[in-house]
Amino acid sequence: MADSKLNTLEYDASLCNRCGLCAAVCPHRVFQNGDSAARLVNPDSCMECGACALNCETGAIKVDSSVGCAQAMMLAALLRKKEPTCC
Repeated sequence: MADSKLNTLEYDASLCNRCGLCAAVCPHRVFQNGDSAARLVNPDSCMECGACALNCETGAIKVDSSVGCAQAMMLAALLRKKEPTCC
C-alpha cells in the first residue's frame, strides 16, 4: 500500500482495475495511468478533495476529504475569507 506523508491519501494498487478515473478527476495529477494499475506519482500534492476515492469503484483509494487543503478552501469560500488556511 502506498500513501502520503503529508495527507490522508492511501492507495492499494492491488485493488486497481485500471479504469483511469483517478487520473482523469484529480486536479493535481496525483495519479497517472499505468500498465497494470494506476501509478501514484505525486502523493504529497493531494489536497484531499476526495474526487479520486469517490470515483474508484474498487476501493483502491482512500482519503479523508473532511480535512486538508480542499476543506480549508471550501470553508474559506463559505466564510468569505480572502485566504484559506491549509496545513
